[in-house]
Amino acid sequence: MTLAFTRLRRSFVDSAGTIIFGMEDGTVSIFGLVFGVAATTSDAKTVLIAGASGAIAAAVSMMAGAYLDAETTRDELARQRAMLESGVARDGKPAELLQRLTAAGLTHEQSAALAGAVAQDRTALGGLLIALDGGGKNASNPWEQALWMLIADFLAAAVPILPFVFLPIATARATSVAVTTALLILLGLGRARIAKGNMARTVTETVAIGIAAALAGVGIGVLIDRTFTG
Repeated sequence: MTLAFTRLRRSFVDSAGTIIFGMEDGTVSIFGLVFGVAATTSDAKTVLIAGASGAIAAAVSMMAGAYLDAETTRDELARQRAMLESGVARDGKPAELLQRLTAAGLTHEQSAALAGAVAQDRTALGGLLIALDGGGKNASNPWEQALWMLIADFLAAAVPILPFVFLPIATARATSVAVTTALLILLGLGRARIAKGNMARTVTETVAIGIAAALAGVGIGVLIDRTFTG
């Protein structure tokens, strides 16, 4: 039991970026969908059908995308490592390495010294370029990434939908805005922590994206409703 929990915890930590991305996608996309429908109807059942259908479709789509992305990354890392083990280095030039090292945060002097040290060693030069391309990272398990994406996307998508299950539609609209905004703030905090970025800016950006999605959903919903109903 302890071993299983440890493995699950490690998988969760390793997939933190995928989970945050999945939750943000699920929240923003379904928030826009739900409000696009809720703006043109007072029937909670219609909102629920649209929201639930969209949430399932989006979660499965994102799951497939996460699997393919992780599989592609794993295959590329395996190819790069095989190249190093066989002595076939990645083609590259000292000038490229110098530029990449400087972009990675080293000073110009440090970059020049390191690039100069491997300038005549093609294998070492290629190995450093592969490492800078991400070859030093461990490949993620595609199925783990896919399942975390599915769970995160679907659970987050449920947040703007659930108020319409339990509340009258007028109250549900306001409640959905409140709980979804709260979730977006938490996701912004999570993104800032993972990326070690500016917290206020990241939260503001995340909430703004959600609001923009809701406004876009309302706009297109109202436009279609007025176009076809006169």
